[in-house]
Amino acid sequence: MRKISIRISVTALFLVMAFMTQGFGQGLIHNVKGREYVSLNGHWNYIIDPYQMGYLDYRRKPFDERPDRKGGFYDNLTNLPKDRKAEYDFSFEPTMLIPGDWNSQDERLRFYEGTVWFKKDFVLHQKEGKRYFLHFGAVNYEANVYVNGKKAGVHRGGFTPFQYDVTELVNEGDNFVVVMADNTRKPNAIPTDNTDWWNYGGITREVLLLEVPESYILDYKVQLDKNDRELLKGYIQLDGKNRQQKVSLDIPELKLKKTFETDMSGRCEFSLPVKHVQYWSPEAPYLYTVNISSASDNITDRIGFRTVNTEGKDIYLNGRSVFLRGISIHDENPLTEGRFRSEGGMRMVLQWAKELGCNYVRLAHYTHNETMLRLADEIGLLVWAEIPVYWTISWENEATYRNAEHQLATAIERDKNRAGVIIWSVGNETPVTAARNDFMARLVEKTRNLDNTRLVAAALEVERDGYTVIVEDPLGEKLDLASFNEYGGWYWGKTEELPKYRFDIRYDKPVIISEFGAGALGGFHGDIQTIWTEEYQEDLYKKQLEMLDKIEGLRGMTPWILVDFKSPRRQHPVFQDFWNRKGLLTPNGEKKKAFHVLRKYYAEKSAEFTAK
Repeated sequence: MRKISIRISVTALFLVMAFMTQGFGQGLIHNVKGREYVSLNGHWNYIIDPYQMGYLDYRRKPFDERPDRKGGFYDNLTNLPKDRKAEYDFSFEPTMLIPGDWNSQDERLRFYEGTVWFKKDFVLHQKEGKRYFLHFGAVNYEANVYVNGKKAGVHRGGFTPFQYDVTELVNEGDNFVVVMADNTRKPNAIPTDNTDWWNYGGITREVLLLEVPESYILDYKVQLDKNDRELLKGYIQLDGKNRQQKVSLDIPELKLKKTFETDMSGRCEFSLPVKHVQYWSPEAPYLYTVNISSASDNITDRIGFRTVNTEGKDIYLNGRSVFLRGISIHDENPLTEGRFRSEGGMRMVLQWAKELGCNYVRLAHYTHNETMLRLADEIGLLVWAEIPVYWTISWENEATYRNAEHQLATAIERDKNRAGVIIWSVGNETPVTAARNDFMARLVEKTRNLDNTRLVAAALEVERDGYTVIVEDPLGEKLDLASFNEYGGWYWGKTEELPKYRFDIRYDKPVIISEFGAGALGGFHGDIQTIWTEEYQEDLYKKQLEMLDKIEGLRGMTPWILVDFKSPRRQHPVFQDFWNRKGLLTPNGEKKKAFHVLRKYYAEKSAEFTAK
């Protein structure tokens, strides 16, 4: 990491108007933490604006549509008549830590859904021949971004990164950034207005001002060929003034150094034989140092090399059969009841998964922080990465599809070099209709076009006929896995009936149980018939694992969930209090009884597949 030192200050600003543009932001610079950058993390002033008075006039029209407001955001602030009183002033407002959600930092905003304005002042010492990009890890859900009063752009999607070229907007010396964040749920959005997690609002991930040369390395991919573990394939993409030039790829530990010539678009593709590769795996998460350079730029990354594929009902990692010993995880720090704000919280939760005996995690139900993916590479955890196509999407709305596809493409673009990511998931529990089937099929096709080296999955719909669980969701034909959620003993059936159930899975594919589980309030005890007790959850896990182990082709699972998490849907005042209690750990990290049941099962599975 290379960080530019800066001086931060807080100055007064009268809040006025913003205007909306279309789009989702500019193409991403890959590996942002490996670049020169100014960190804009820290304390930001904020103003709560439930009526969007800083965005719309009294007739609910965006200020940018008014002919008397041509000067943009900054002009509207500074050219107010002297006898006209401003109604906003950031200098009198409180501050909030960014990255961070507003729900867990201000009690007034615990359930708030609407608009909040944020402002950060900073000093930049510009360098000749450099370009500057303002990068946001994520803002939930819609972000209108201004630099020194000029509109940089608008982004929609609460979990994906975005950035803007602000070279012409920043000044030598004093600068400020203003963001209008709006987390209002909408039926045509991705996710839609119906979810089962907390709608955390705000600038939830890091904000960086990137500094790159005028000609720079925009993007690259360095991965093993899907079908050949001795063939390294990928590309290098330049951007800026001079796109056609020589670039080098250097992997010292493999004694590999090659020089290529990019074409007029700045791109070169390569296919290189490699020998004696130390393959990445959960047991040995080896990461190679990969250096990419051009005449004016260079970037270093840590990349693991591995292959993953399926044959019949089996999954192979680096040519060896593997059982995915997993758990589901939300992007939430239970100790602070908000989104992860630092690497420490993410590392803690992933270490809990390792202690459970996991070699695999499902990062549900949306794109997680890039740091989480890099930690999974470092620690040794395979990853199911997902986008928030969840439950009841507006299947026939083309704008909704474009939003979903953009979030999918952005996730793949950002995490394509992460060895741990072996599965791209295009959705969760989406009800079967013709429109849904078409929507999801398009996402699957898009995924394969963008990345053919990983598996494609979704949590499929299931049906029940007596004691038979039927998996025949038509989407399954297009996927690599027969993956589905089932909640026998909790949402349907009784725990004592679980041994009677059988599974009729209509696909000759590896079976992954993407969810099962039961709620339990940590520390509440009783007999196995008493719901909400740790004993009930423990007994359900025992019977579930016995039932699932009979499935032919069972190759993994991610029970729901590692840790209790916040959800407005879970309102029981005694046992939930707005927490989903299906976690195997309490919010303070204490292990429930079911944790030990699953850990024992995973130890047995590890021994079984190691012996193969």
